[in-house]
Amino acid sequence: MGMANDPKAPTNPAAATKAATKAHVKLAASAAHLEHSAEEQTDSADRRTELAADRTVLAAERTYAAWVRTGLAALASGIGARALLDKVVANWLIGATGTVLILFSGFCFVAAVWRQMSKIRPPRPDTPRIPAALLIAINGFLLIVSLAALIGIWLP
Repeated sequence: MGMANDPKAPTNPAAATKAATKAHVKLAASAAHLEHSAEEQTDSADRRTELAADRTVLAAERTYAAWVRTGLAALASGIGARALLDKVVANWLIGATGTVLILFSGFCFVAAVWRQMSKIRPPRPDTPRIPAALLIAINGFLLIVSLAALIGIWLP
């Protein structure tokens, strides 16, 4: 259908020009709104990506805590094996059990630092990471405690 069949179409050229100008302004406003909406969507996607990077850092910290917690439990179990298994099983078996548990605790302390210090690919998160020096100092101390416990379970 053309304008000749449209009952709302203006009949004079001035009115037609005015209607066309009005439609053009409306179309330009709609295009500007669409462009703004696309920019907001891009900003939203970027923000979701940044938040995902933050969640990655926090997940890495939870993994670090799990390694340390497992190492502490193994250390306590290795030390407790001597007291709990005394006069129940042979002394060599007590020593072997305690040794395996304490060595596993040392492995957990080393693995915790190794996993936490791995690089995170871009985008860079907003959440700060635990300083590497602090991780090495704390887990180094725990490793020394494990070695002392290992020596202690073999002493009479």
